Amino acid sequence: MAKLSDLEAQDLIGTAAELAAAARLATLQHFRSDGLTADNKELARFDPVTVADRLSENRMREILARRRPQDGILGEEFAPVAGTSGLTWVLDPIDGTRGYLSGTPTWGVLISVRDETGPIYGLIDQPYIQERFEGGLGRAEVNGPMGHRPLKTRAARPLSDAILFTTFPEVGTPEEGAAFRRVAPKARLVRYGMDCYAYALIAAGQIDLVIEAGLQAYDVQAPIAVIEAAGGIVTDWQGRPCPQGGRVLAAANAEIHAEALALLNG
Repeated sequence: MAKLSDLEAQDLIGTAAELAAAARLATLQHFRSDGLTADNKELARFDPVTVADRLSENRMREILARRRPQDGILGEEFAPVAGTSGLTWVLDPIDGTRGYLSGTPTWGVLISVRDETGPIYGLIDQPYIQERFEGGLGRAEVNGPMGHRPLKTRAARPLSDAILFTTFPEVGTPEEGAAFRRVAPKARLVRYGMDCYAYALIAAGQIDLVIEAGLQAYDVQAPIAVIEAAGGIVTDWQGRPCPQGGRVLAAANAEIHAEALALLNG
């Protein structure tokens, strides 16, 4: 795709901000509300979707239909929309619905826009704690209760000094869990359950690694844009680009990425 003009880049950034603002209102409308329930999207495990997930994505799609009708849309809850511009918006209306349903505060909204090469800009928005992490199109910053700050990943350090996150202790399949457990005992600290917020913490320079499996495009494309803009690396477990999800290794820098990658592959 041809290089975007400054005007086009600013329109994408402004559109993403409007989407995030609408999703904040939609999700907070139902958060910790009496009688909030969830439908289960899968038979083999609990994969919840709530009225807030659907409302959040609907509100974002309405904005895109008005502001960017030429662009495609890939969202978690509704059918894809084909576009003509070469750009596609990738939306996760609530990343961490299990946490949302439980009343925990670190679920988020993921918004990104991609071209044929992958994500070029993304937001990780945290409605309840009011932090917004932004990366791509010349930006790498966070805005929230502590003000406006640039994003920069941590400097290289050995895995023995590193902080590692994943969402679920089992990680994925037994094979994937075994690969994770080759890395985890060598880290200084392992924590669980932050969903998309863990990726934001890499970009903010707070942690070193996130290792996950079984992800979808809408789970990873905004984190890829934000982390790479902050100086980090996101690949699959073989070191290849992973815009479609799957097994994901996100790292603060090339050195710790290489150390974790070697252990994941035995």
